[in-house]
Amino acid sequence: MPAYQFTAIDASGKQQKGVLEGDSARQIRQQLRDKALIPVAVDPVEQKEKRAQNRWFQKSITSYDLALLTRQLSVLVAASIPLEEAIRAVGKQNEKAHVQSLLMSVRSKVLEGHSLANALSQAGRFPELYIATIAAGERSGHLDLILDQLADYTENRFAMQKKVQGAMIYPVILMLMSFAIVMGLMTYVVPDIVKTFDQDKGALPWITVALMNASDFIRAAWPFLLAGAALGFFLLARFLRTAAGHYAFDRLTLRLPLFSKLSKGINAARFASTLSILTKSGVPLVDALKIGAAVSNNWVIRDSVNLAAEKVTEGGNLATQLERSGYFPPMMVQMIRSGEASGELDRMLERASAMQDREVTTLISTLLALLEPLMLVLMASIVLVIVIAVMLPIVNMNNMI
Repeated sequence: MPAYQFTAIDASGKQQKGVLEGDSARQIRQQLRDKALIPVAVDPVEQKEKRAQNRWFQKSITSYDLALLTRQLSVLVAASIPLEEAIRAVGKQNEKAHVQSLLMSVRSKVLEGHSLANALSQAGRFPELYIATIAAGERSGHLDLILDQLADYTENRFAMQKKVQGAMIYPVILMLMSFAIVMGLMTYVVPDIVKTFDQDKGALPWITVALMNASDFIRAAWPFLLAGAALGFFLLARFLRTAAGHYAFDRLTLRLPLFSKLSKGINAARFASTLSILTKSGVPLVDALKIGAAVSNNWVIRDSVNLAAEKVTEGGNLATQLERSGYFPPMMVQMIRSGEASGELDRMLERASAMQDREVTTLISTLLALLEPLMLVLMASIVLVIVIAVMLPIVNMNNMI
């Protein structure tokens, strides 16, 4: 039975939106009238999805929604509830209209005879790893177990994302406040304090002259500086969206000492987790490698994994190819080599994934812990320079007297 997304007005004049199932739009309108609602618009979910995919700012499914619906779906499928009924229950459970619409569209495809993986692929908003894992579960006949593993995976990724976002709140606020305070000092406080020294700049210390010149420049050119910064940010964002810009940024990231370690660690952890869950689900190694390359956010590392997949297809050894790239930790490479030799690659990948996750979590926590005192030190240094520039002329005048 197809799904329809409706917009209606209740007796109090408030607008309501939702998703209903029916044989036709006319039947949906009748259902709405039976509920004392006035239909405003009734559209098939598939048409809504196609129009949404053509928009620039379409509502995408968030990491939280993906983790939540995967866990709910795994519980219902494990309870032997038919797949189409499980999808329907999960859709009704979600409070977001666009997620309901998306799941109803998936359910409609399943009722038409498509597999769940195919229906998710046609929806166009689910990660490739997600679709490939579910396809493997359907082929093996263990969709409930695969959904449970996938739910653990998505929940762990969401927890890591929220942890990083939560830890970044204080440093970002501190950085913005520091910038605002420095700009306020340079544009309002410093000019009033040092204006008594304007008559004889030649006798002033160089640091005071530099501070006065910087203050005058900021006061006179701040609109141009703001516009230039906005334009530069816009052009940089446009450049990074191109293939050349993305590759240039990724190469630069891999050359900077601290950022290189962080980028390699994050991508190695993501690659190991992806490969572990796919090989455990029965996905062929070459296909799993291609999907593992696709989930990498560094295109240079992605290309190295794709090259490794080609070599494995030709009969090469996976651990050797990863070691040659230089982008994966030696311990992880050694564990993969051991797994290949013993025939327990999926188990070794799972251990390597857990190890890399711990290392990345520790590294991120350390960097975030260091960021706060570094911001305080930077702020204190700037204020100290301003104080020294203001106090030096006064000290010199007292010495002369």
